[in-house]
Amino acid sequence: MFPNISIAIMQTTSVTAEEIIIATNTSIEGEATAMYLSNLLKPLGIKVTRIAQGLPVGGDIQYADEVTLARAFEGRWEI
Repeated sequence: MFPNISIAIMQTTSVTAEEIIIATNTSIEGEATAMYLSNLLKPLGIKVTRIAQGLPVGGDIQYADEVTLARAFEGRWEI
């Protein structure tokens, strides 16, 4: 599905990360990507979280202001 992501994760397994925060768009594609990444990273023992839904559904993350993003990070949850 995302071969470049799989290769990047395999190449960085020597890097120690406590948590990966996923911030994809709230579209169907964004949700699918978040779940795909979670399924790849969780077996490595990495906590995978998603930012909260402080961003409007259907809106692009690139147009969000700093306050909205800050609130979204505060309300993130593990997936």
